Amino acid sequence: MEKSLIAVIVFLIAYSLIISEKIHRTVTALGGAVLLILFQVISQETAFHHIDFNTIGLLIGMMIMVSIVSQTGLFKYLAILAAKKVNADPVKLLVSLGVLTAVSSALLDNVTTVLLMTPVIFSITAQLKVTPIPYLITEILASNIGGTATLIGDPPNIMIGSAVKELTFAAFINNLAVISFLILLITLAIVVLIYRKRLKTTDELKAKIMKLDESKQIQDALLLKKCLFVLSLTIGAFCFHQVLHLESATVALSGAVLLLMMTYAKSEHELERIFHKIEWLTIFFFVGLFVLVSGLVETGIISLLAKDLMILTAGNSVATAMVILWLSAIASAFVDNIPFVATMIPLIKEMGTMGVANLEPLWWSLALGACLGGNGTLIGASANVIVVGLAAQEGYSISFKQYFKVAFPLMLLSIVISSVYVYVRYLI
Repeated sequence: MEKSLIAVIVFLIAYSLIISEKIHRTVTALGGAVLLILFQVISQETAFHHIDFNTIGLLIGMMIMVSIVSQTGLFKYLAILAAKKVNADPVKLLVSLGVLTAVSSALLDNVTTVLLMTPVIFSITAQLKVTPIPYLITEILASNIGGTATLIGDPPNIMIGSAVKELTFAAFINNLAVISFLILLITLAIVVLIYRKRLKTTDELKAKIMKLDESKQIQDALLLKKCLFVLSLTIGAFCFHQVLHLESATVALSGAVLLLMMTYAKSEHELERIFHKIEWLTIFFFVGLFVLVSGLVETGIISLLAKDLMILTAGNSVATAMVILWLSAIASAFVDNIPFVATMIPLIKEMGTMGVANLEPLWWSLALGACLGGNGTLIGASANVIVVGLAAQEGYSISFKQYFKVAFPLMLLSIVISSVYVYVRYLI
């Protein structure tokens, strides 16, 4: 059988299994990668060459730092502080927690943020005796919007920034932060209009929240100071990593190692606990995915798709950017955005070799479409699935239809806004 046909069949089967979730996505991705090597579509050396170790290193470095930060109680402190700043008003609290989630997702990543924020939401809403569902839906929306703003906020951005060296941490903030903030404000305003009548509590319960001492949530003040110091250094280094001639993975891993040396360098037990918290399933999912896509690259399938897209848009930069933006958004709403972006990156690169002089609008269109499109359905992004799972554990069910009615129109609105932004900023 022709190698290109094998590559397509293996990729499509793997993609179908990832979407259906009948087999865990990590097993599927690694299984597909192994099949490509066994069928000699690609060699083992070629497969390893296509694994983006910059993405892998960046993810591991950030996961290590976040696992240490989570031990300080910082998120519980910030959530109670946010509640008290709005006098424990349920509607204002929805907005403040949404903003906190978005900012945290931009500086850390959206998966980690929802893991830390969801238990806090359950705690505060239980004390106010209001339903947590609007807060959880807002959390999902805000985490994906906030993650759009920076290089490290969402896995698709990490992959794009790693693949295109010119797209630095500062470039992501410069190009995506303002539009992400605007979309966040509009989204929060609409969510408030939808849920405001369901968010009511008593003055007695508000007073109870106001009496909470947020400072007692900090479990280790010294550790917190060390974490904030290293995170500040790391984010600063991200901003200037191109000037410093350092890859983003080097910056993240350097920050992780420095924080480990300052905290648990002598404790084997603590080090083991921290490394157990690294999401190894996610890491190996990326490894398998990179190899899966390499089969399409090496057999010329990606090149063929790029040619077809060029024919479809007649090489017009406006049409190409809009197709990528909307295709990314709709696809990412119904399938995991990570494999979609892994497929699109080499396709856009191939278009550059075919005469598209300015690829920048295409990269920002891909980032906006993939990250914001993940808000469309409950399966659109990893953060969505995690929140729903945590809610189920607490006895709260968020159905696909219930979420879809609110989130999908908001996602479409965010893509309309993004289309105007991309056109006005890059294509006029």
